[in-house]
Amino acid sequence: MTEPKRSPLLPLDDALARLLAVAAPLPGVESVAVGDADGRVLAQDVVSALHVPPQDNSSMDGYAVCCADLGAPGVLLPVSQRIPAGASGAPLQSGTVARIFTGAPVPQGADAIVMQEDCTSVEGTSTPQVQINVLPTPGQYIRRAGEDVARGDVVLASGQRLGPAELGLAASIGLASLNVARRPRVALFSTGDELVMPGTVAPQDMPPGAIYNSNRFFLSALLRRMGCEVTDLGIVPDQREATVQALRDAAQSHDVILTSGGVSVGEEDHIKPAVQLLGTLDHWQIAIKPGKPFAHGRIGAAHFLGLPGNPVSSFVTFLVLVRPFLLQLQGARQVAIKTVAARADFTWARPDKRREFLRVRRNDQGGLDLFSNQSSGVLTSAVWGDGLIDNPPGCAIAAGDTVRFVPFSELLT
Repeated sequence: MTEPKRSPLLPLDDALARLLAVAAPLPGVESVAVGDADGRVLAQDVVSALHVPPQDNSSMDGYAVCCADLGAPGVLLPVSQRIPAGASGAPLQSGTVARIFTGAPVPQGADAIVMQEDCTSVEGTSTPQVQINVLPTPGQYIRRAGEDVARGDVVLASGQRLGPAELGLAASIGLASLNVARRPRVALFSTGDELVMPGTVAPQDMPPGAIYNSNRFFLSALLRRMGCEVTDLGIVPDQREATVQALRDAAQSHDVILTSGGVSVGEEDHIKPAVQLLGTLDHWQIAIKPGKPFAHGRIGAAHFLGLPGNPVSSFVTFLVLVRPFLLQLQGARQVAIKTVAARADFTWARPDKRREFLRVRRNDQGGLDLFSNQSSGVLTSAVWGDGLIDNPPGCAIAAGDTVRFVPFSELLT
């Protein structure tokens, strides 16, 4: 009997394009406190209602001066006022200087700041005096009003993913809350009768063929880092009826169903027929290594995403396909993986015909070292490494070659 001809593997870029084409941003906006908005995606532009800084202020501890009052280095002038941060100084009297501190408003009539290290205080007189040892240039050490943010500026754009700097900027213009996209509601479960939850069976008592379920933990953590609300449905037995019921229940109240394992074509792989029974399924074989099996479909209003069962395959496939999908569901503007050029300090002489994601680690010489075992089941490679090389199909790597490096810091935030 002639075996049916297999469809060619789908290039990763094509699979991602197809996935993003159906990832319409979810409806709904939430108002959250600025301090709780880390990692969320902004749902509308943030426009500043004020200048930052609100007025000209000093960037140094020192003396506010009028340059026209200074003749030559060493000039001695009286100190007419003291202006700490948060105070409002009087206009500068002609022929005098003002003691000023970092962040304090520059008094009217002053056009430069001389830092205190370039001045000498003179004691023993009824009026404090200071000797200006270094002549300033006009505008020196003055931060102008609106230099950081001008009134009416769009300081944060809709679709921007918020991090610590963005939250600080929002607070600097007086915002206590931000309007952000609703979190995707994701149901997560694993399939496989061989899976055992850590803590339920001691290592020495594990039955033959059993393995601990690691995917459940790193996928749950990745989903939360992507801003999702996660419902962990645990392990579903390798039974058609149980799989159908789990998918049907999950589709009722979730935007996305994410599974690990069971998306191949074996007799115990029930995900594919169960999704087809309940909805529609695009079952792709992706031309990447690790991570070839991948499925997308719909069950009612819920998206279905099926990942391979091998841990590194599941990990990598999540990063390159699921992560951008989830970001786009939240309306994020930037979803593409960003690579940086780096030097390979190893040889990869037998490349695969598929696009490879190699686990590597930066070394003290500024290059990349390769983990010795690139198997899809070796999760220690993802712990040892601090990123991936995105290696084109059939591309051998020689020591010294420039490669495309994707730091985990880019993917896991």
